[in-house]
Amino acid sequence: MGNTLQEYDQVIAICRQLYINKMKDYGSAWRILRLPSLTDQIFIKAQRIRSLQENEVRRVDEGEAGEFIGIINYALMALIQLELGVADQPDLDVERATAMYDEKIRMTKALMEAKNHDYGEAWREMRVSSLTDLILQKLLRVKQIEDNKGKTLVSEGIDANYQDMINYAVFALILMDFHK
Repeated sequence: MGNTLQEYDQVIAICRQLYINKMKDYGSAWRILRLPSLTDQIFIKAQRIRSLQENEVRRVDEGEAGEFIGIINYALMALIQLELGVADQPDLDVERATAMYDEKIRMTKALMEAKNHDYGEAWREMRVSSLTDLILQKLLRVKQIEDNKGKTLVSEGIDANYQDMINYAVFALILMDFHK
């Protein structure tokens, strides 16, 4: 799994730098977004990936990789929103927002390591399209939980679903050799 950890870190370093650069450009304007809005942003990105995977003609010259990066960063924003709640105004500076990003990715990577141990890196034999479908499935689950006001009877919570989406998107980028 040593190679997976290194590849994971390489993908996250790219995502993190984009997050920091966007924080410098826009500040933390995303802090006003409610969780369903962040979920919908992730959904749009996942749907676009699926469309790119299914359609031969592209009208916008942007590939899947950028959308997977968006899924990772929006899901991390959602995890931060789960902890802090929605703000009326941007309230995080670059340093604090980056520290929270790093904390959430540490937790998400630890979850990946535990699951990867138990599943034996089965994801390496998967297709990127299957990872896209799993992200979409997680999104539908999150939407249902949001519609249920966050209540679940026996299922994991919204945070675990966002973490799984992040990990699936990282796996997809690794399989696409994006980190190289």
